[in-house]
Amino acid sequence: MSSKALFNKKLALSYLGLPDDYVPSPESEPIKFLAAHLMQLPPHILLHFSYITSAKERSAIPAIRNRRLKYTNSSTSDFKFASARAKWPHLWQGHERWGRQEGQDEKDWADKEFLGGTKKHVGKLGGLLGEYEEEREGERVRTLRRERAAAEQFIPEEDESSDEESEVMKSLPDDENPDEAKAWFERSVRERLIYGFLEPFDYDKVDWDESLDEEDDREVEERWFDEDDESE
Repeated sequence: MSSKALFNKKLALSYLGLPDDYVPSPESEPIKFLAAHLMQLPPHILLHFSYITSAKERSAIPAIRNRRLKYTNSSTSDFKFASARAKWPHLWQGHERWGRQEGQDEKDWADKEFLGGTKKHVGKLGGLLGEYEEEREGERVRTLRRERAAAEQFIPEEDESSDEESEVMKSLPDDENPDEAKAWFERSVRERLIYGFLEPFDYDKVDWDESLDEEDDREVEERWFDEDDESE
């Protein structure tokens, strides 16, 4: 069964008390419908719109961009350089050897934690585990970069998404120092998320999270329902 087949427009229409022929239709014009009613729908119903819309398409809705922006600002640790580079290594354009930190962490664990760090039992295990972990992480990054390069080769010429993604990333500096490069990377990861280009990423946990709305937005929602009750 396709994702579109799983979508039921009556869930949103019934919750809002709207007729089946309401325009814009949540099924045929989901972005316009969400732009008008996102703030009035609960997360469990909004989640169904993931079946028929992409993260990139939903970035056209200001309220969703605001939720993503607030998420990037509140989840600061996820978007700091070390954490972000570990999650999305294919986006980092630095030239250092990959896996070095992971290998050192593995070595430290073996030296200090494995069997209480007793040298008699640990021996050279720490160094070997560190080397294995460094190679494993390096291979993971190389695989991700190969997959990204292969995917980019098969983007249809008429597909504008690649051009839009390039526009988001256009500020890449040519002669940046290490600190500037890290700051640029952190910023670019945030921008990719906001505009729907960050992969892999679970957009459902952000796009449908009403706790990320500003107070003014929630007041608009409450006023909409109050006006609806008064009209009955």
